[in-house]
Formats: sequence, structure tokens, C-alpha cells
Amino acid sequence: MNKGHLVDRIATSTKCSKTQAAAAIDTLADSVTAALKKGERVTLVGFGTFSVSQRKARNGRNPQTGSLIKIAARKVAKFTPGIDLKRAVNRK
Repeated sequence: MNKGHLVDRIATSTKCSKTQAAAAIDTLADSVTAALKKGERVTLVGFGTFSVSQRKARNGRNPQTGSLIKIAARKVAKFTPGIDLKRAVNRK
């Protein structure tokens, strides 16, 4: 599923326009991004939690040359699924 499919599904189920559904998705993405930039967690009960995690600096290898390279420390976005999402995915 891509953004277009999601917009169609939201517009159909909420009986709003596709423009409004797209604006809602964009607002959600922007809000989550802004909160993560500030280092905050975003929890959607039952669905999951978005958070920021710190990765340490480490050594890696260039796969083409095999030479050793340094990978800098960085922050990464992390998603932890909620219990309802886990159950839905594992249901047969």
C-alpha cells in the first residue's frame, strides 16, 4: 500500500474528500517528525510507538573494496509495534 491507496481508503471510510484525507496524512507525518526532532516519543495506543534511538560510532567495510570505514554515531527513528498491531499481523 502506498500513500495514494491510503488516501483513497481514508476518504472512503470517513466520507471526506481525497484532499482532506491527504492533508490529514501529511499533518500526521509532519507532527510525528517534529516530535521526533525534539527527542519526544509519539505513542498511538494499540498501534505502536515512534521514538528516537542513538547509535554508537562503529567500524564497517566498504563492500566493493573491502576497506575499513568509520561509521559516525547518529540518531535513528525507531518504531515499536503495539500489542493490537502485533496480534493483527499474527492472526491467520
